[in-house]
Amino acid sequence: MAADFSSRLDDLNGTLASIETVMKLDDLRDEIRDLEQQAGAPDLWDDVEAAQKITSRLSYLQGDLRRVEELRSRIDDAAVLWEMAAEEDDEATRAEAEREVDSLQKSIEELEVRTLLSGEYDSREALVTIRSEAGGVDAADFAEMLLRMYLRWAERKGYPTEVYDTSYAEEAGIKSATFAVKQPYAYGTLSVEQGTHRLVRISPFDNQGRRQTSFAGVEVLPVVEQTDHVDIPENEIRVDVFRSSGPGGQSVNTTDSAVRLTHIPTGIVVSCQNEKSQIQNRAAALRVLQARLLVVRQAEQKAELDALKGEGSSWGNQMRSYVLHPYQMVKDLRTETESGNPGNVLDGDLDAFIEAGIRWRKEQEATADAV
Repeated sequence: MAADFSSRLDDLNGTLASIETVMKLDDLRDEIRDLEQQAGAPDLWDDVEAAQKITSRLSYLQGDLRRVEELRSRIDDAAVLWEMAAEEDDEATRAEAEREVDSLQKSIEELEVRTLLSGEYDSREALVTIRSEAGGVDAADFAEMLLRMYLRWAERKGYPTEVYDTSYAEEAGIKSATFAVKQPYAYGTLSVEQGTHRLVRISPFDNQGRRQTSFAGVEVLPVVEQTDHVDIPENEIRVDVFRSSGPGGQSVNTTDSAVRLTHIPTGIVVSCQNEKSQIQNRAAALRVLQARLLVVRQAEQKAELDALKGEGSSWGNQMRSYVLHPYQMVKDLRTETESGNPGNVLDGDLDAFIEAGIRWRKEQEATADAV
């Protein structure tokens, strides 16, 4: 028993030491000091967008450092607790130490997954677009279920989100929606969710109560930053303005504040209707367009579009199935990760699937590099 506990603690200690090496704690502390100086500048809020980036980055890095330091302290405390239990032959203290090691293992595994996000854009915020695919009204309803799932996931994590555009379907659900997750590493984390999701259930829209299979696509893009230099000449953009619409096509705004941008050379179309003013909607739509063009540019440079943006038919690019009938199961088709509680998953309980996806992607990359 004692040998097993000590062995587990040694393993956790070694894993955390590896994480500390990957995270380069000295460099992390240096960057925090630099950001603290910038955040303390009297003219910080003269540029609101830059100030928000500085304070957001500072808060995130401080949280990262605090998390590692707390885990290091907890490992030391667990060792002391176990020694106390042994000296006093106290079963309750021994059980407490074992529970703490179980908790530590889970926390360290979660942090280890974060260190696997080392891609070029992994540290960026994310732009997520969900589209209904094959399956008619059930697909539109499923797309709305996925939108809620990801927004609930972000809410559980305390990550800020902003919905830029929602295109409602006529009967129920949505044709598409685009939203931002404004958290560092949101792109690296959520990019493993990209692909076609499949739902099997008794259709609530079929008066004969038949089983229906429907599909929805998830696209995840990195938010563009100034260093990317994605400049779009004005003469390459067509701007259309229209009234924001809600479910069933009803008008939710009496002015033409919604904006649709068409990039003429590529035919890419984006829209935003969730902000109050036309200027705000245009700015938000432009950010989405820049992100899409960044992906196109990278694809042209590397000749591998799937590196950042996966596309395919409903049948050819499936990555997860949500089965509500005749049994209850959510299964990831790449990692084999499963859950027998679709209700929890659709309510945002996605961590096990996301973590498995990140590990799976890293293994795929390592295999490709070895070939």
